[in-house]
Amino acid sequence: MVRTFYRTKKTSLLGEFMKEADNATIKKKPAWKKVIIPAALVILGIIIAFPIFFGTMTAMVATSSPEFCSSCHEIKPAVQAWAGSTHRNNARGLVAECMDCHLPPPEDTLRFFVMKTYHGMKDLTFHFLRGSEGYDREEAREGMYQSVTNEVCLRCHQNVLFMPQNRGAMLAHRAVIYARAGYEKKCIDCHYDLVHNNPAAVMYHQYRQLPYQAKGLKPEKLGL
Repeated sequence: MVRTFYRTKKTSLLGEFMKEADNATIKKKPAWKKVIIPAALVILGIIIAFPIFFGTMTAMVATSSPEFCSSCHEIKPAVQAWAGSTHRNNARGLVAECMDCHLPPPEDTLRFFVMKTYHGMKDLTFHFLRGSEGYDREEAREGMYQSVTNEVCLRCHQNVLFMPQNRGAMLAHRAVIYARAGYEKKCIDCHYDLVHNNPAAVMYHQYRQLPYQAKGLKPEKLGL
């Protein structure tokens, strides 16, 4: 009697175990589905995301051009001053456009995207809330001077430490790039009004109120 009970119990447990094993086999996905489906989803995501990303970056670069920036009344004088400056007209034929100085390089995608979005929102807010009449150019100029770092200038001016024809400038550049602690300076501490300024004040030294040693020297840097 007891043996029959245990044999029946054992058969019942074995049957349940086999049933669970069969269900697990049925529910178990084929190995190819574990690889193919995620890979297909990743590829689909790339196909969808790439055009969106490329289009966004293209639009951001296009809206950073001088032509686009000058479409706002408050920015047009700055673009006109840039057009007459050495950042556009120089003996080497090089051109530094708005985004070269005002934004991180597009290759630094994340920083470029963040800063472009920030400046775009800021400019739109000022444009619609204040208008061209409320735009303070001097305030904007000083804010830009505070934000510009030497890294921005050195993107283009890469050979400033080798100037045998101008030893004074070479030594001044060395003092800025390899500055001692407490003696840090910015490029624009000396090269101050090179771009967004009255072209006559830059091109013709007789209109300037300081010794004409280089374009864009702050009077306080010369001890005046």
